[in-house]
Amino acid sequence: MPRPSRPARRRTRRSTALVVALAAAAVLPATACSVDAAKATPVTKTFPSTGRTLKLTTHEVATRLIATDRHDIKVTRWFDAAAGTEHLTWVLKGDTLDIDAGCSGIALCDARFQVEVPRGIAVTKDGRPTSLTGTAAPTGKRG
Repeated sequence: MPRPSRPARRRTRRSTALVVALAAAAVLPATACSVDAAKATPVTKTFPSTGRTLKLTTHEVATRLIATDRHDIKVTRWFDAAAGTEHLTWVLKGDTLDIDAGCSGIALCDARFQVEVPRGIAVTKDGRPTSLTGTAAPTGKRG
């Protein structure tokens, strides 16, 4: 009985890879449409104001900064995920606030933050100086 040649094996691997890729392409867009941070329930956390400066690291997550009459720092997070391993961070160490929300793996998630800081604090966002103006609008449920 003749043995299959190598090209036949390659075609089988390619066919399997193609079927997997097509299945993923068909499933991911349908699921991705249902992931929307704007529809997520907001969760908030407050931190003590540490002085006259704040270094904000956002890891490229959409973040709105607002100067307020608060005496602390209030962070609101909206996060929605349908797949992947979640990575959620909000930690203040010294004058550095590190916030992140995302997924890894076959990931389907969406996130955004709002950071309210006391007026007069100099804020850098991802290493760049910012200019804060305005007042905070209600953000929903506190958590």
